[in-house]
Amino acid sequence: MSGTYTLAIIGGGRMGEAIAAGLVSSGALGADRIVVAEPSEQRREVFVRQGISAVADGHEVGGDAEIVLLAVKPQVIDAVLAHMADEITPGALVVSIAVGVSTSRLEALVRPGTPVVRVMPNTPTMVGEGMAVVSGGSAASSDDVERVRALFEAVGQAVVIAEQAQDAAAAISGSGPAYAAMIVDALARAGVRQGLTRGIAQMLAVQTLRGTMELLARTGMHPEELVDAVTSPGGTTIAAVEALEAGGLRTAVSEAVSAAVQRAKELGS
Repeated sequence: MSGTYTLAIIGGGRMGEAIAAGLVSSGALGADRIVVAEPSEQRREVFVRQGISAVADGHEVGGDAEIVLLAVKPQVIDAVLAHMADEITPGALVVSIAVGVSTSRLEALVRPGTPVVRVMPNTPTMVGEGMAVVSGGSAASSDDVERVRALFEAVGQAVVIAEQAQDAAAAISGSGPAYAAMIVDALARAGVRQGLTRGIAQMLAVQTLRGTMELLARTGMHPEELVDAVTSPGGTTIAAVEALEAGGLRTAVSEAVSAAVQRAKELGS
């Protein structure tokens, strides 16, 4: 394939799509600077409709990009790199979003000295509200890590953390959109049970969570402080909070995060 690209995305799944869409919509990268390798013709068409080049095989793009983003499942990453590692241009930066897969494992699959950076983004990247955690491998310079952090900062927030904290971070921010969506759905269903229409109940839930998150982010207020601010003696909120505590909300969330961390370790082994 002719042409030089800033970013080659290997794997055109939902996260690859979210990253590409977020970078283009934010203006961080033009669609003409991104190329995607995806074996599914149907998935390739999704990118082509956005003006992004798409090919069937990573062999066609590995040597054309400054950054190669591995957006594939951890179960297949070894096979993907075995197939295309020799095609990656020397000096190109390899970025992986495969949950649980360590930079040391990735470094063993590419040319010696290839800079590798591990990232866990999340799906709100698609609308410019993503959260990404970034960790550099042994061959990645501070400039390499900063370049990746800045790339993901263009589609939300990004923070550099020690790699040993990646699995815990992934269990919160990477999987977190699913937890939040479940809470929205639970609130909406409860509203319907109380006589609201689904549309109104979901709108109330979504905007309330959005506003609450923005309030916490802007003020730095501790969540418990906000709970206390909303709760009045003998009122409706304290009755609801007590019901949530009795239902084991905190324990359920803690166990969900622990399960996600354990699964990340299994996928990375």
